[in-house]
Amino acid sequence: MTGILGEERRLGWGGLASGPYAFGMAPLANLGRVVDQDDADAALEAAWASGIRYFDTAPHYGVGLGEERLGAFLRTKPRDEFVLSTKVGRLLVDGGSVHEDDQGFAVQTSLVRRLDYTRDGVLRSIDESLARLGLDSIDVVFVHDPDNEDPEEHYRQSLAGGFPALQELRSQGVISSYGAGMNQTGMLTDFIRNTDLDVVMIAGRYTLLEQGALDDLLPAASERNVSVVAAAVFNSGLLARPRPSADATYNYAPAPAELIDRVNNIADVCERHGVSLPEAAVQFAFGHPAVATICVGARSAEQVVRNASLFDADIPNALWSDLVEAGLLRPDAPVTG
Repeated sequence: MTGILGEERRLGWGGLASGPYAFGMAPLANLGRVVDQDDADAALEAAWASGIRYFDTAPHYGVGLGEERLGAFLRTKPRDEFVLSTKVGRLLVDGGSVHEDDQGFAVQTSLVRRLDYTRDGVLRSIDESLARLGLDSIDVVFVHDPDNEDPEEHYRQSLAGGFPALQELRSQGVISSYGAGMNQTGMLTDFIRNTDLDVVMIAGRYTLLEQGALDDLLPAASERNVSVVAAAVFNSGLLARPRPSADATYNYAPAPAELIDRVNNIADVCERHGVSLPEAAVQFAFGHPAVATICVGARSAEQVVRNASLFDADIPNALWSDLVEAGLLRPDAPVTG
């Protein structure tokens, strides 16, 4: 087959669409280490030059830095030529003193995150995101990680207040689509079945390494005509290189030896077909018809160009069938081709 870079799919119910490569802002919001402003600007310009028109961010990313950097960039582009998503559930409030962020982002800030999935919290979060972005509209809003810290309470708040608020905004035309994003399928599937959301983001649970979303999330999304944004398709870096390093991470922790062995076995099959592991990893999830786009971040212009080339690679159908035969891919996983 040929690469998927030029394809476009529906995103939600509001007339939006996306190409297969969506840009995630977490790395440019100093996830793990500082990215200076010039490098961040160059990466975003490279994304635009590569044809990327869907950009995803969140207040959580860099304690507001991700929204600020993305907004400054998107304000230089025609508003009708891009799709923007951000998230609600984490309000940024004054913490009283400047400190180093304690949630993985290399930023000095006086702000702290306060989880709030109520109606008032969601509406306030959107208003504050618009101010940081410097834009007058947001296309897609995700309820972000309601399974954190107190999942029962946040689940209740989301159903009672958060989702109804987003439904009102969508019905008023203030936003085009809304949904939820998290790292597990169970609560997302429940939300698909019990709300009128039209797009979800699933991080790390539908990848070349694991396909558990085929048991619940993806059938529900297909049944309800909900679009899926597949994020973290490299499983925290385990699939990001032709071969995993001995210190590779999985779910942001050291990868178990058995997973590294499995990834090496997948890489063996890929190499026999002249395909790299990252090429197969970014294209795999797009094989499912419910998946609208693959959200991948980058720290530099060079990484953006490299990632775009992964989407453009030719992957023979025989690679997928050989992975199935070797017990390395579920036989019920739809594939590109």
